[in-house]
Amino acid sequence: MEAPPYSAIEVDVVRLPDGVRERDRVAAEEPLEIRIDGKPVAVTMRTPGHDEELALGFCISEGLRPERASPTEDLAANTVDVVAGGFDPERLQRSFYTSSSCGVCGKGALEAVSVEAPRVESKMHVPLGVVASLPDRLREEQAAFAVTGGLHAGGLFDVRGSLLCVREDVGRHNALDKVVGWAFLEGVLPLAESILCVSGRLSFELVQKAAVAGCPVLVAVGAPSSLAVELAADRGVTLCGFVRDGTANVYTEPWRIV
Repeated sequence: MEAPPYSAIEVDVVRLPDGVRERDRVAAEEPLEIRIDGKPVAVTMRTPGHDEELALGFCISEGLRPERASPTEDLAANTVDVVAGGFDPERLQRSFYTSSSCGVCGKGALEAVSVEAPRVESKMHVPLGVVASLPDRLREEQAAFAVTGGLHAGGLFDVRGSLLCVREDVGRHNALDKVVGWAFLEGVLPLAESILCVSGRLSFELVQKAAVAGCPVLVAVGAPSSLAVELAADRGVTLCGFVRDGTANVYTEPWRIV
């Protein structure tokens, strides 16, 4: 399993204390401009690759209804154009405050997500053994991380723990957007019978994306934030953190884990 050539860049490095000068590979990071119906609406820093999926997943997570994504007519570099009927630029601007870094109150953020994401009512049950295995399964598929050590990943699994899709990116939110975009293209949204697994911690933004995608179980090796737990409880998402060595902390809707 080799990392895609566009996911890593060679740079010079000095290894101390020996002072050896070598070439090293680091995760590629470049801006991506997302346009909707030809109008620029957002720029995200991402690892190149699966850009159309990223743009589609981003739009879905922001409550839009995209139809398709493609390179722009002028073939501008690092730019994707999304077709989304009935696009309201002001609505997209209003939804941006759901980011955990913007300083708006948690109550307002929860209310914004509830408008775009119906409560997840899936009755799916998942064995603890399957949940506990997912972070390691995800790590095994991170070819670019193995080369650079600097990429997050998002993975989509079925109830048996079989991998359906994995995507890597410097931003964990981008990795999850790419997975949601893949699911959209495959026609499998909402993800009522699937599990999402992410590397790192569980932020409000990741729970938001899982909820909008209709996914009942979100798993991570790291810790959740308080607002992530609150949102998961509000939207009916089973939130599993600190998943490692056969154990898991289940913060919300624990009845799904058997």
